[in-house]
Parts: sequence; structure tokens; C-alpha cells
Amino acid sequence: MSSILQFVLIIIAINITYVTLTTVRFILMIKGMRVYASLLSVLEVFIYIMGLSIILDNLDSYWNIAAYCCGYGVGVYLGSRIEERLALGYIMAQVIVECEYQGLAGELRDAGFGVTSWLGEGKTGPRLVMMVLAKRNRQKELLNRIDSLCSNAFVIFEEPKNFRGGFWAKKVLH
Repeated sequence: MSSILQFVLIIIAINITYVTLTTVRFILMIKGMRVYASLLSVLEVFIYIMGLSIILDNLDSYWNIAAYCCGYGVGVYLGSRIEERLALGYIMAQVIVECEYQGLAGELRDAGFGVTSWLGEGKTGPRLVMMVLAKRNRQKELLNRIDSLCSNAFVIFEEPKNFRGGFWAKKVLH
């Protein structure tokens, strides 16, 4: 393998690593995991300085610049995939169904989800409205349960940054 190709691959690898760490660190900060984000930033900045010094010393080749750009793009993608796998935090689902599905709230509670429900009014009549709190890594499970019990449910997912109170407060704090 030629030395130019090896150098290009090194630049890509360094940048993929750096940008992946940056993405994960940013997510950790958003989730309030400041200590982990701070520790990760030490490694991140070391890799950044190493990669930047290599690319700045070798700006004479368009291949090196292209490698840096490609590594950056792949790093963003890889970092977002890692964050998706980690699924840190919680989600809040607002679920709206026709009132005939009133047993849905109880079934979701039995499955370990936090559910608050009330009756609402839709365009064509009464609706059951539920706010469902779940760990983010259980989002697919929640959606599958809802779909299996009420395939025409209207569901909106949000990501709460903080919450307090309710029966989950003790579970989350411990």
C-alpha cells in the first residue's frame, strides 16, 4: 500500500474517532452527564490536536483535505448511531386513542410504563389521552405495545430534559 494511501487512511481514522467522540460528548452534556462528558473531552481534544497537526503539516495534497472531510462526515454518522444505541434518558409519549381502548392505559402500566390519562374531545368524538413516560431504550417496545392494542393510535414522542414527582421519581433517583 502506498504511503499516500496509508496517510489518507490515518487522517480518516483520526477524524472519525474525533468527531464520533465529539458527538457522544455533546449528547452526554445535553443529558446532564457532565462528569462523563468532561472525561471524554480530554481524549477528544487529544485526538483533535493530533489530527489537526497532521493535516496542517500536509495541506499540500487535496487527498489529505478530502480524507479529513470524509472522516468528519463518517464521524458524525457513527456518533449519532452510537448515541442511538445508548438510548440515554427518557421519552414522553402523548398517545391519543378512541375511548373504546380504555384498557390500554392499564396494560401499559402493567408493562412498567408511567401513564397518566384523561378524557379529551376529538373532531369526531371523545378520545382517551395518555402521557406515557418511558426509558428511551424502551421506545420501540412501547410503540409495539400500542400498535398491537390500538393500531390507529396517534402518538407523539418528546424528550423531557427533567422531571420530578410521580411514582417514577423514586425509581429514577435510585
